[in-house]
Amino acid sequence: MTRFSLSLHRAGRVGLALLMSGACASAAWAAKPLVTGVDATFAPHAMPKLGGGLDGFNIELGQAIAKKLGTTIEIEGTEYAALIPGLNAKKYDFVLAPTTVTPERAKALLFSEGYLNTDYTFVVAKKAPDLTSLEELKGKTVAVNKGSAYENWARDNAAKYGFKYDVYATNADAIQAVQSGRADTNLAGNTVSAWAAKQNPAVRTTMTIPTGLVWALAFRLDDKAGRDRVSMALKCLKQDGTVSKLAQKWFGFTPAAGTAAVTIVPGQGVPDLPGYDATPVKLECAA
Repeated sequence: MTRFSLSLHRAGRVGLALLMSGACASAAWAAKPLVTGVDATFAPHAMPKLGGGLDGFNIELGQAIAKKLGTTIEIEGTEYAALIPGLNAKKYDFVLAPTTVTPERAKALLFSEGYLNTDYTFVVAKKAPDLTSLEELKGKTVAVNKGSAYENWARDNAAKYGFKYDVYATNADAIQAVQSGRADTNLAGNTVSAWAAKQNPAVRTTMTIPTGLVWALAFRLDDKAGRDRVSMALKCLKQDGTVSKLAQKWFGFTPAAGTAAVTIVPGQGVPDLPGYDATPVKLECAA
């Protein structure tokens, strides 16, 4: 073998090694598990299951996203207050727990597009009449969970609509107050209210107050690539009906046309808020 041909042979081996190294790196990246966290006490989105582990709408959503990306997911249960600091410390790739997208939050975090609308829904006793307007709350007692957005709403609107409100340590206690007749209605998030009615035949949902807000997956501001990658999987799960099916399973309702669970936005993120990339996205969904 001549010196020239020997050099070509060595160069070929180096090139092949580099090519294989690159392929292995790509495969390793594709197989890298996603790491995320949830508030494991927020049923039916995330909660302990019998025999260990976690279950709920967001748990199954995270697992479906990982499957769509060809990888696995590690989901840690912790208090919600620890999730954003954990994300910014790069402990988590993203926050899987339901996170309401607001203009203030969108300045500090990147978001996927919304996957569920987050509205306020009233729960009443099974045989009680429907609420059809806020004016019908006059003279009634509303039960709310302490420290929640719903307590804030009740405090801000009690005088305006002429109702009183009682505060309970948990939303389950507030539901029990309605069931026992100590309160006329409970106010909570639409998904939590739907879950309560699904689990308890003595109560049912009634009027909903639209907020115009959505829940989305939260990412670090500097992780646009991660946001776009996971968000693409989320778009595909909307397209194939997975998100809608999970809503039916966990909340007992079929998402309406135009709601976040079935609407695929043109770009990446939540439209009209900071961090939204309006560049049209071409769906790339694995079978």
